Amino acid sequence: MARILLVEDNEMNRDMLSRRLIRRGYEVAIAVDGEQGVAMARSEAPALILMDMSLPGLDGWEATRRIKAAPETQRIPVIALTAHAMAGDRERAMEAGCEDYDTKPVEISRLLGKIAALLKSSAG
Repeated sequence: MARILLVEDNEMNRDMLSRRLIRRGYEVAIAVDGEQGVAMARSEAPALILMDMSLPGLDGWEATRRIKAAPETQRIPVIALTAHAMAGDRERAMEAGCEDYDTKPVEISRLLGKIAALLKSSAG
């Protein structure tokens, strides 16, 4: 199954999401901040990235921009995850380079549908 990089600073969110993804057969790598997320996107070459946008230090917006600017990682699909769903956040995520956007708390069936669609389109 596909390897997903989860970039999330909140321990409870990391635990809940990673367990649910693993139960569905995904391999999960975890980064706890934007800098680590950018580095792991390069070293792990995941099939997809779930990016929390509110991260300490380098936030998810800038981490995504860096991932999309690098030739070796620019084709990895990124789904923005945010608890602070404000008007314009979806557009802001797309401008940063995300292929999709979802809100927290995560509705796992909706997120799994987005993951499956992006993995299918990026493979073909």
